[in-house]
Amino acid sequence: MPENLIRRILADHLREGELTPGEEIVLDVDQVLIEDATGSMCALQFEALGVDRVAVSPSVLYVDHNVLQVDGRNMDEHRYLQTFAARYGLHFSRPGNGISHYVHLERFARPGALLLGADSHSTMSGAVGMVAFGAGGLDVAVAMAGHGVATAAPAVVNVELRGELPPWVAAKDVILELLRRHGVRGGQGRAYEFTGPGAAALSVLERGSICNMITELGALAAVFPADGQVRSWLRAQGREDDFADVAAEDDATYDEHEVIELGDLEPLIACPSSPGSVVPVREVAGTEVVQVCVGSSVNSSYEDLAIVGAVLRDEIVHPAIEMTVTPGSRQILDRVARGGVYAELVAAGARMLEPVCGPCIGVGQAPSAGRPSVRTFNRNFPGRSGTAGDQVYLCSPPTAAATALHGVITDPRDLGEVPSFDPPPTDPRRVDDQILRPRPDDEAAQVEVVRGPNIVPPPAGAQVPDRLADPVLIVVGDDVSTGDMAPDGMGMSDWSNIPECARSMFARQDPGFHDRALAREHGVIVGGHNYGQGSSREQAAQAALYLGARAVIAAGFARIHRANLIAQGIVPLEFVDAEDHGRAETDQTWTIEGLRDAVEAGIEELTASTDVGEVRLRLRLAPRERATLLAGGTIARLRSESVSRA
Repeated sequence: MPENLIRRILADHLREGELTPGEEIVLDVDQVLIEDATGSMCALQFEALGVDRVAVSPSVLYVDHNVLQVDGRNMDEHRYLQTFAARYGLHFSRPGNGISHYVHLERFARPGALLLGADSHSTMSGAVGMVAFGAGGLDVAVAMAGHGVATAAPAVVNVELRGELPPWVAAKDVILELLRRHGVRGGQGRAYEFTGPGAAALSVLERGSICNMITELGALAAVFPADGQVRSWLRAQGREDDFADVAAEDDATYDEHEVIELGDLEPLIACPSSPGSVVPVREVAGTEVVQVCVGSSVNSSYEDLAIVGAVLRDEIVHPAIEMTVTPGSRQILDRVARGGVYAELVAAGARMLEPVCGPCIGVGQAPSAGRPSVRTFNRNFPGRSGTAGDQVYLCSPPTAAATALHGVITDPRDLGEVPSFDPPPTDPRRVDDQILRPRPDDEAAQVEVVRGPNIVPPPAGAQVPDRLADPVLIVVGDDVSTGDMAPDGMGMSDWSNIPECARSMFARQDPGFHDRALAREHGVIVGGHNYGQGSSREQAAQAALYLGARAVIAAGFARIHRANLIAQGIVPLEFVDAEDHGRAETDQTWTIEGLRDAVEAGIEELTASTDVGEVRLRLRLAPRERATLLAGGTIARLRSESVSRA
């Protein structure tokens, strides 16, 4: 049977298992991406594995989240990560060099390879024909140690792009169209492969915008074929030797298929407060706006910024608007400076930020509560901007530019003819010069890893009890994100110190949660659908572990967070009937007899005895997941397996 591209790449990297959708597989990893916000926990857990050198090359550590250095903790963390990279053999991209997704795409991504990233938007590298997906820091540490990565084999969805994008419609509108159709849960258990003449016409960075945000669907990955567009991109980056002609076989089969007629698309926008709340821009046109932010984690390529500069050429940002622009990398910053785009944006009144995540992750540019902020970012979860009660919209750069010009949400098609711009040549040295290469083994062995006082080892994994009889610590609703469990913005400074990080867990939902949970020895958390959506930050699971959670019972889990819970020894249970979520209340006692025996035996149907009667639960675990829970987490399992082999 002719294979699609995703299955071909997965088959080439398959270490264990079969590529049956939903079944556990173990994959070999070619490349690793780590960023500083998730990096310290990843590094600390790698050190706990007792490995002397990373087994995956390249492994690249980027500093792009915690960069403002408003106190000594940020610089302490940078020094820890830089010395860790020097000691164990990682590349190190210095602060200000660029956002991990952009720099990795520019300098390391290659067709046919498999990338594992400690960031959920690592999917962006699928733009060059590689399978790239995110995971928690511990899973990435395990992969760096040479053990591969375990995941569920995805169903592969073919998205056939037909026709061409109309004027003022952008690649961002393609992924927003998928989110309009399917919402933030519609891609769970799936990976997306884009084909057709419309896909072939998109540039690598347009493809990157789509791949970056595929994770908002809940999907594992997104991939475009490696074709002439990819070859030209790699040539411009001085990496044409990395090109390989990888694509689906003729008449390849897929698990699902859908079509997007590009010519039928119009400018789209995601309304507060979910990437899945997508409507045509014309439906919300006229909404008064106080802020426009362009760039950051997605839509910060030269082309994205240049179209904004061209719209604002010889114009002034509307007086009601505060506008910021963030390039994706130092290379892009260099190009917008040499090409005149920087001058256009400055003259128009935009504030130019350095190439870091910044406002995308809530570090700076927090908007006024209840006042609309229009952004070209990938997420608009409640409070992610740094403001409780924020009203964040997500859109394409043309829509953002039109809005900045007029002071209200504006359909860019109202601007008339699309302006042109002439891109300057690419200069990869601007990024390469700021990436520190791994040291030789003998030199690396002499490096002292520097640890500041806020670099605190994470808590040891939980043990599954024989009998669970615990209070409900909190009940939360659908689509609760990891940002509700581990803080966005300046709170990221606490991510290297789980006891401090845990103070913010569920503070948006219940300010008393931390103290109440800490006062109890153990407890369970009850959630709705898509529990733990969003960022790969495993601190969300580690904070729950520190506060005594031994199980999370939810209507459904986001992929990465569920894996992070298991890696820390926390049992993920699902309601058989999602309506039972409504029966749970804080401080009820939920009892599950024989929980450990059920994990060991692979029993899927369990019953919890509660203050409001019995509740049926489901416990679906792959063999490796059962072994991990029984051992008390991933690190304990690997140590046990090492002893057994010895």
